[in-house]
Amino acid sequence: MLQDLNQQAVEVLNGNDRGTYTLPTSGLYPYQWNWDSAICALGYSTYDIDRAWTELETLFAGQWSGGMVPHILFHESDPGYFPGPEVWGGRGPVPSSGITQPPVAISAARMIYERAPEQGGDRLAKLYPSMLAWHRWFMRWRLDAGAVCVSHPWEAGRDNAPDWDGAMARIKPNGVGTYQRRDTDHVSAHMRPSNDEYDRYVWLVQLGRRLKWDEAALRAENPFRVADPAMTFICLRAARDLLAVGESCGFETNGLRSDIASLERGAETLWNGAMGCYDSRTVPGGFTGSLSNASFLCWYAGLNDERQLPELRRALERSAYPIASYDPDSQHFDPVRYWRGPTWAFMNMLIGTGLAEFDYPEARILRDATRSLISRSGFSEYFNPLTGDPAGGNSFAWTAAVWLAWAGPTAGET
Repeated sequence: MLQDLNQQAVEVLNGNDRGTYTLPTSGLYPYQWNWDSAICALGYSTYDIDRAWTELETLFAGQWSGGMVPHILFHESDPGYFPGPEVWGGRGPVPSSGITQPPVAISAARMIYERAPEQGGDRLAKLYPSMLAWHRWFMRWRLDAGAVCVSHPWEAGRDNAPDWDGAMARIKPNGVGTYQRRDTDHVSAHMRPSNDEYDRYVWLVQLGRRLKWDEAALRAENPFRVADPAMTFICLRAARDLLAVGESCGFETNGLRSDIASLERGAETLWNGAMGCYDSRTVPGGFTGSLSNASFLCWYAGLNDERQLPELRRALERSAYPIASYDPDSQHFDPVRYWRGPTWAFMNMLIGTGLAEFDYPEARILRDATRSLISRSGFSEYFNPLTGDPAGGNSFAWTAAVWLAWAGPTAGET
C-alpha cells in the first residue's frame, strides 16, 4: 500500500507538470507558484534530478532586476484565474505578481545539489548569483530590527492566518470595485479566505500597481507590514545555505555571515515570552498573539531553541494529525479554513527537517504522523488536524512531493 503511494505521488507530480514548471493543482492554481515550485523540485529530485533543476531555473527566469523573485509566474494565459497578470501589472521578464514568497527555493537548491553533486555543479553555479541577489533584496527591503517583514498576506504564503488580522483591519478597501473570485469555484467557500479578507488582498495589489511596485514608495504608503516568523526563519535558513554552498564551491559569500547574525537577532525580536513561542509582530505595533506552525520553524533556521519545545510537544499531542497551522485552543482556530487551523504536509516537512538536524525524537514523531495522514487521506492541499479529512484542492503537487522527499517510507529512494 505504501509503495503504491510512491507511484501515485509520482503520477500527481507528473500530472501537474507543464514541462518546465509545475502547477500546484489544475484549475485552482493554474500557474507557477514560488514556494510550491521549490517543494516540487525536491520531489522531482527523488527520481529526476534534471527535472528538479529545470523547475528552479524556470522560477528564477522570472526574477526582477532588483533581485525579487515573484510569488506567481504567469507563463500562459488563463482567464479563469483572478487576479491575473493584467491586474498585477508586474514588471519582470515574465508576466508575474509584484510580491515574493519565502525563499524555500534557495535551500531546495542546496538539497538537490547535495543529492547528486556530480549532476548539479554547473547548474548550481549558474543559479547562485540569482539566489544571492534575492537574499540581498530581502535584506535591503524587508527587515525590521533584523526580522523579515511581509508586505501582503499572500507574500507570507499563509494567506489568511490570524497573524495578519490586526494589520488587515487598518485597511479600508474603498474603491476596490467589483471582481469575480475564482478560487471558490473549485473549493468550498468555508475552506477559503472570506470575502472581506479578499477585498483587502485586492486593495493591496491595486496599491502596489499604482506605485509601480516601487519598494521605497510601498514602504512609505503600505499599511500592511508584519514581521513574520516563517519568512524570517526561512530567510535565515536560506542565508546559511548560501554561505555553505558558497564556501564549498568557491562562490561569492561577501556579507553573508553578517546577514546571518542580523537575522538571528531579528528572530529573537519575535520571541513572545508571555506566550512562550515565536510570534508575528505588527510594524509599527507589537505581537499579534499567534501560536502557529510557523512558530516551530526555528530549528529549520538553525536555532536550537529549547524554549519552544513545550509548545511543540503540546502541538504534537493536541491534534490527532499535527501540526495544526494555528493553535487549536485559540478562538481564531478553524480546522478547515486555509491557514487558520489546517495541517499542511510541507510545513511539517520543514519543521521536521529542522528537528532532525538537531536529533530531536519529535522529528520522527512528526514524520510518522504526516505519513499516516497522507496514507489515510491522499494528496490534498491540506487536512483537518482533528479528523484527518482532506481539504482544499485535490491531487496537490507539493503534498505528493513531500511524500517522495520526506514522509514516505522510502523517501528519497523512488
